[in-house]
Amino acid sequence: MLTGLFAILFYVATVILVVGVAKRIAAYWRTPAPLKIPTMPAPRTQGGMLYRMGREVVLFESLFRSNKWIWIFGWVFHMALFLVLLRHGRYFQESPWFLTEIVQPFGKYGGIAMVAGLGGLWARRFLVERIRYISTPSDHLMLLLLIGIGMSGVMMTFVAHTDIVALKHFMTGLMVFDWKPLPADPVLIAHLSLVIILMVVFPISKLMHAPGIFFSPTRNQIDDSREKRHIAPWAAEMEK
Repeated sequence: MLTGLFAILFYVATVILVVGVAKRIAAYWRTPAPLKIPTMPAPRTQGGMLYRMGREVVLFESLFRSNKWIWIFGWVFHMALFLVLLRHGRYFQESPWFLTEIVQPFGKYGGIAMVAGLGGLWARRFLVERIRYISTPSDHLMLLLLIGIGMSGVMMTFVAHTDIVALKHFMTGLMVFDWKPLPADPVLIAHLSLVIILMVVFPISKLMHAPGIFFSPTRNQIDDSREKRHIAPWAAEMEK
């Protein structure tokens, strides 16, 4: 019964996540950008734009320039999350890839760094007056959800170990619609439940900034307003 319940929940959550994210990205793609508004100093070539976008995605360059303390917590959380996700790849691969094998010792402690980064970001919403003023209940609940996922994962790694072999059989079985028994571990059940909630709310949350950054006109535009007239496709159709 437990296996069937979580199998169905994961299928539903996956559909909601994929369809929801796809619809949001499609909306981003269709949104017109009638003005040339790259943040200065802006690159003058497409290659320069890609290089700046890469620095923003990997290094959080603009955040580093604006606030070093927030940058530390934000960068630590995101890089730790990246390691954790790579480490979790072993649960979906019969023979783990080379990169998945390499990150195993580091990803083991990535959960601790992830929770620490989230703790700093959450503390800022209480301690910084202007941030506390604009924070909404959804901001606090999303941070609480992520911390819950991180802490339950850390507990399974260092405190209450679960049967990872059975868990891997369950996850790989889901991908081929061949359900395998899910370990009835309370911490694991809590962890998976929180992950399912995250998958469902992701498309309607501020976490959509992950793909959204690639559609930001302040970042994906080049500074060629003097060389080329910028006109949105819908505006071009009106001029015909």
